[in-house]
Amino acid sequence: MNSKLIRAPGLIGAILTVAALLLPGAAWAANGAYAVDAADISEVGSCKLESWISTATNTDFSAVANPSCVVNIGRPVELTLQANRARSDGDWSTTLSPKAKTVLVPTGIGKFGFSFEAGGSFDAQSGDNTVVFAVVPATYRLSEVMRFNINAGWLWDRSVDQHYLSYGLGFDWKFTDTLQFTIEGYGLAGATEFSSVNRPRVQSGVRYRPNEIFSVDLIVGHNITGNGGNWITLGTTVRFPEAFK
Repeated sequence: MNSKLIRAPGLIGAILTVAALLLPGAAWAANGAYAVDAADISEVGSCKLESWISTATNTDFSAVANPSCVVNIGRPVELTLQANRARSDGDWSTTLSPKAKTVLVPTGIGKFGFSFEAGGSFDAQSGDNTVVFAVVPATYRLSEVMRFNINAGWLWDRSVDQHYLSYGLGFDWKFTDTLQFTIEGYGLAGATEFSSVNRPRVQSGVRYRPNEIFSVDLIVGHNITGNGGNWITLGTTVRFPEAFK
């Protein structure tokens, strides 16, 4: 029997265990600690573990583990289970956010690529389903080192029974072999009594990727909800290119 197949369940289990230890959180996640997702997914049989810590000037805090693997279930699908331990306005919460994503049209230089993703969030203490969402990420590649990412979607906050349009626009520029700059704007729009929810947010960051396995991000900006405090985020990604091929 192929030794890679033997190692796969243990590797996937270890990744999910790390997620469970941090215990889950964010209602909507994309592209690591960045808010705007790209249309691409990794190769079938690969896995990665994204994790980040964010802290805000208003004392809000978030610690996230976001493991994912790409499997073939008739078509390539990226399966993600995000875990978030967060503090907002002095209150702590833990949430689990499963998500599935598949490519509809591959990306390429000079053309749009599209994918579709959907998922939800669950309160880890009560087990309640608090959020349901669906997003269509689109990516337009200007060159091998520059791309625009556009997101449009729907989000249902079941805790207050509010429906929102989610949106995002981001720009990535790999300006050296190891450094990438990202700037993005994003938000939610919809009829709500919470005025701060409809306020667009912006963040930017730099990714250092010395090899194909590891990268680290430093990001400064704003969270998608809350009172708009300034956030700083430090994130890492560890990739397993042939986890279970």
